[in-house]
Amino acid sequence: MTSPFHHTARKRFGQNFLHDLGIISRIVNSVAPTPGDNIVEIGPGKGAITELLLARCPKLNVVELDRDLVPFLLASFAKYPEFKLHQADALKFDFLSLASAAEPLRIVGNLPYNISTPLIFYLLRLGSLVKDMHFMLQKEVVERMAADPGSKAYGKLSVMTQYFCNVQSLFLVPPECFVPRPKVESAVVRLEPYSDFPVVASDVSVLEKVVNSAFQQRRKTLRNALKQWCDGAQLEALGIDPNARPESLTVADFVSIANACYVNEH
Repeated sequence: MTSPFHHTARKRFGQNFLHDLGIISRIVNSVAPTPGDNIVEIGPGKGAITELLLARCPKLNVVELDRDLVPFLLASFAKYPEFKLHQADALKFDFLSLASAAEPLRIVGNLPYNISTPLIFYLLRLGSLVKDMHFMLQKEVVERMAADPGSKAYGKLSVMTQYFCNVQSLFLVPPECFVPRPKVESAVVRLEPYSDFPVVASDVSVLEKVVNSAFQQRRKTLRNALKQWCDGAQLEALGIDPNARPESLTVADFVSIANACYVNEH
């Protein structure tokens, strides 16, 4: 897609436009679009990824916040009758309006760093209406999502993301692949929401609160970090060492604690 269109990246939208064709192709190949897919791209920007997605899946919805990019995107992809642009804030957009059980969403996006975590938590709650998600994010965020118990990166984001879906860190994207160059490295992640959850929380909001309490002060033992939820004896009854640190627990351990807390409250 060649065009004289000039658009200055806006800091308030967290814009960094991807221009490296090798990385763009690698992202689209990771998504592996097919003509029957129900794909939504968040933040198409100048359409670098959009163009390759449309070549393989001519039905495409995109959500773009920056209204100045709208005329350019509409003109660039006018030859695709099933290309639909929604000028909206992704954090407020009704993704459910585009999804159905027969056509679950495949979501793709180069997400601004300032909205990535709240947006992903929002999308994870759509459950089986999302088939998979491929996002380019700050490398540190991807590392936290995919982290194993016992590692420094393991925390609330790891537990909650891994509760909802299978997480795969795919590859790194260096700063020079963008204009303007960000000050951090990026990475691409694949998230596949579970249709059958490996472990099931009685109440996800209780799980989130328990995990949040556990990691608010990482150096505390579980006995101290979770004292508002349960005592040492209750943890031992679940087969969990009250003197352990939060980062040593698996997702299943946190679900066990949250489910016990849920029972205590009801």
